[in-house]
Amino acid sequence: MLDQSASTTLRQASDFRLTLAILLTLVLQAIAALLWVGAAAQRLDNLESEIKLQQPILERMARIETQVAAVGSSLDRIENYIDQEAK
Repeated sequence: MLDQSASTTLRQASDFRLTLAILLTLVLQAIAALLWVGAAAQRLDNLESEIKLQQPILERMARIETQVAAVGSSLDRIENYIDQEAK
């Protein structure tokens, strides 16, 4: 009877340690996941701030491209006029 009681106590202690190890593993994984999510959020915030800084530059570039296209068409008209006058 004493051996059976000691065996049961040992099994319960082993089960408790196993349960504690599983809980500790889950807690550590949850902490790691939260750290990962925090780092990902920080990277997204950095990208969003960079995009906000680049937005005025992109708008200015679009205006310059429009102006270059207008200058190109003006140059074509001038070249056509010169070609017609030369004939």
